[in-house]
Amino acid sequence: MVCEEKKEVSVNEDRLKHSKLYQEFLAEREEILKHKWIESEKAGHDVGFEWALTDWIIKHRAKWKKWREQQRKQEEQGKNHQNNLASK
Repeated sequence: MVCEEKKEVSVNEDRLKHSKLYQEFLAEREEILKHKWIESEKAGHDVGFEWALTDWIIKHRAKWKKWREQQRKQEEQGKNHQNNLASK
């Protein structure tokens, strides 16, 4: 029974690692944590995750999402180009 549970956890972890949605969540979370650190340094105290999250969403999320989309498109174009070269 324990072995089956470990196997299931391992399968679920693999699914998460390959999930584009989860990867986007992690990238966005990383940006929020960076923002929290920067704003806490400016303020001279820990501003807290909730404050940093809200502030980042208001000030930066829209631009960041556009930038991420451009990055994904460039990566996809690069992969397509490499695949085209490899198939010739």
